[in-house]
Amino acid sequence: MSAKMNILKELEKEMYLFNIGEHLESYRFLGSKQRTENGIEGWRFTVWAPDAKTVSLVGDFTEWKPVEMQKIGKTGGWSLFTVDAAQGDCYKYYIEDKNGKKKYKIDPYSFAYEVPPKDASVVFDMPEKKWKDGRWAANKKRKSIYQKPLNIYEVHFSSWKKHDDGSWYSFKDLAETLIPYVKEMGYTHIEFMPLMEHPLEASWGYQITGYFAVAARYGNLLELRDFVEEAHKEGVGVIMDWVPGHFCKNDYALSNFDGTPTFEYADPNRAINNRWGTLNFDLGKAQVHSFLISNAIFWLQEFHFDGIRVDAVSNMLYLDYDEGPWTPNEDGSNHNRQGIEFLKKMNTKVFERQPDTYMIAEESTAWANVTKPIEMGGLGFNYKWNMGWMNDTLRFFEMDPLFRKDNFNLITFSFMYAFNENFILPISHDEVVHGKQSLLAKMPGDRYKQFAGLRTLQAYMMAHPGKKLNFMGNEIGQFLEWRFYDQIEWGVLNNEFNPEFQHYIKTLNHLYKETKALHEVDDANTGLEILDADNSSESVLSFIRTGDKPRDFLIVVCNFTPVERRNFRVGVPYEGHYEVLLNTEMQEFGGTWTENLPEMVTSLDGMDRQPFSIEFTLPALGVLFIKPKRVFGVNK
Repeated sequence: MSAKMNILKELEKEMYLFNIGEHLESYRFLGSKQRTENGIEGWRFTVWAPDAKTVSLVGDFTEWKPVEMQKIGKTGGWSLFTVDAAQGDCYKYYIEDKNGKKKYKIDPYSFAYEVPPKDASVVFDMPEKKWKDGRWAANKKRKSIYQKPLNIYEVHFSSWKKHDDGSWYSFKDLAETLIPYVKEMGYTHIEFMPLMEHPLEASWGYQITGYFAVAARYGNLLELRDFVEEAHKEGVGVIMDWVPGHFCKNDYALSNFDGTPTFEYADPNRAINNRWGTLNFDLGKAQVHSFLISNAIFWLQEFHFDGIRVDAVSNMLYLDYDEGPWTPNEDGSNHNRQGIEFLKKMNTKVFERQPDTYMIAEESTAWANVTKPIEMGGLGFNYKWNMGWMNDTLRFFEMDPLFRKDNFNLITFSFMYAFNENFILPISHDEVVHGKQSLLAKMPGDRYKQFAGLRTLQAYMMAHPGKKLNFMGNEIGQFLEWRFYDQIEWGVLNNEFNPEFQHYIKTLNHLYKETKALHEVDDANTGLEILDADNSSESVLSFIRTGDKPRDFLIVVCNFTPVERRNFRVGVPYEGHYEVLLNTEMQEFGGTWTENLPEMVTSLDGMDRQPFSIEFTLPALGVLFIKPKRVFGVNK
């Protein structure tokens, strides 16, 4: 058998695994790959186009004249080896469908593309990297992720900060500025909105054309790898948004790739996503499984990302989630059974390889057991965004404090289901855009009360069970809505209250990381004890957060009205002395208090189902974190 035949036989084996949905590293053979074959150095191009009549390669190295590719048996794959291509050359596939119609298409597995509005694939392969983040990797294994602090700073790559001339920061620029900033501010992780190739900036990266490449306007894959490595060396994790449910319908990309629905459903009711103007992946197709699961593993394995936030999971769970016509199951039900099975398979395969990773579902409905193990009837994610908490909380804080007593359940209802899933509490980009106003602008009252309300919101969020996520700009009290085409309002740090608020967020973030009661038990009701959730008349909420050990506990008291409460009393579990860990109304944070509360000594007058109590002044529109200083009877 000739060497050429041997190579095609090897490709047939690869394509077999791809076709049955079990090739989990399909990026290693599909696309443009630098190879030595029969002692000759060159590039092999391989693509899946099962219903094409012919597939040709065109590019700079062919003078854009079609060179026909060879079928890989009956696998639906096509391949060509050439010595003429070079790294950096542009290319496309010229695909002829069964009816003789021809179209230029990008390479779905290309590692690089031209800067939009140009759209060719770019010949590019990645050398192996000798990573220098071993300490970070070792630390990840030392403690369960559920017991660790997770406080995410969500970032849109091109609008966090810009150069004076308006140009974007590069990955190198961000490594030198964003990573130290995140570390100083006390966040544990950066989460990037999608970094993959996308043609329209206004889509914020959520309408992807090139799943295996960084958007060319941002940089390249090698620069991204170096950024992640640098973050890990500085003790900062990196998570990336990912969109496996739907893709950009631009004609040059995945849409009708070989002249037929290839990556999308054949049924238009399932394929067409009216809400977002995209096409839905056919999640029942084995080859799409290979494509998408390989893509998840690509980012986690080859780039050492610490997790993936899976966008629009609801769109993958329901057949009627979109606007417009839909096709029900045979029994009339609306669950996307193929989507459900895909999500289970994806999480299973990812965790087999990356057991310490975060697989986070952005799921906006009441679908049960999103974060439960698959063997227990779950979808197998390990975290889910708590959209119910977010909606209720923002609605409550946008309300005039006068009316909060009549809507107090908005702020307490989330405790009823706080442990139904492993939750992340998100105040994301979606809440500060499209006329929703910035977080600060949502707060009622004058400028002082707006910042007091914002401090109260952030302290309540930090104390509530669940991991945390805040969008960039929230931490400086930005007044304008987020605009994807402009940097966040760094200039506000020259105003009154803004620098104090930034200092407050930094203090709060570090407290969260250092205080076990605030992060160790987010997934069980042993981490929370409600003291009083019925004081709607005063709009005061009090509860206890507890760490893994009984001695690690914190009393949290939230006053949601601008009325100071003197001689306020709450129950505590142990006799002794207590002190304030955080008072959101201190002058250093922008408040009015110049001196903090003195040490508190317990009274034998029990309350809130506790044997003892303490008395103090509760600041107006403020939150107190109270910790034990010297207490008796606690099991150490």
